[in-house]
Amino acid sequence: MLTGKQKQYLESQAVQLPAYVQIGKEGLTDTVIDSVRDVLLARELVKVKINQNSDEDIRDTAGLLADKLDCEIVQIIGRNCVLFRQKEKKSHYELP
Repeated sequence: MLTGKQKQYLESQAVQLPAYVQIGKEGLTDTVIDSVRDVLLARELVKVKINQNSDEDIRDTAGLLADKLDCEIVQIIGRNCVLFRQKEKKSHYELP
């Protein structure tokens, strides 16, 4: 579980990130889940965007991804969410 300070730090890091994963009209598919998993393994911090043509709800989607991928929801703004899962070794982020 992330503390408030840790979430603030990660939010500041996520501002400059592009949305690596976008969810389209087909919704949350296995391919999307695999893509988020791959980005989490490589980068630890991922921004997910739900496009306008999708019927998905960002809060439900973020919660589902967090449960399936064992990661933390850092932030939800509009149609974007930021997810984080820290590596055990050689992490890119030094949490306060």
